[in-house]
Amino acid sequence: MTTTTSSPSSPVSSVSVPAPCAVAPFEPVRVRGARPRLRRALRRGRRVPVVLLALMAAALAVAGAVSGRGGPSPGSAKAATISPARPAPAVPLVSAPVRIADAATVRLLRPGDRVDVIAAPQGLPGGEGGARVVAAGARVAEVPRADGDQQDAGALVVLSVPRATAAVLAGAGVTSRLAVTLC
Repeated sequence: MTTTTSSPSSPVSSVSVPAPCAVAPFEPVRVRGARPRLRRALRRGRRVPVVLLALMAAALAVAGAVSGRGGPSPGSAKAATISPARPAPAVPLVSAPVRIADAATVRLLRPGDRVDVIAAPQGLPGGEGGARVVAAGARVAEVPRADGDQQDAGALVVLSVPRATAAVLAGAGVTSRLAVTLC
């Protein structure tokens, strides 16, 4: 049964509307027994990976025991090169005060910067021997305030270096003019 209506204000002249129908009330459908089966399947599914991991661990333990008696296995040499048994001991650092010839360069430095210290002989330019790197990658620990009365003497900077490098720096400071380059 369709009805047609027309109204002067609507653009559609005929609209078809179905007749209302009633739905009978009913109880909800309940499926019994599905949940326990799902739980059982999940429990069984968890056992398989656990059993596989246990078998794999047992196989690795047996393979390790066999290779330990008969000498090193081919894979153990590769593992030893990748991860060393003991890390190298840390080198203790000391604070080494160094007088740099160019005071303006030292004003550019901040604590934490990495610098290379270069020693140039104090003789005539182009004379015997050239400039050499005395300390590579030294960390700037402190930049003390510059004294205003000695402009030609350079500026002081405190570097954190290994003890052996500190001795080389002290010797080079006496015989050469020192300069720094930022790393």
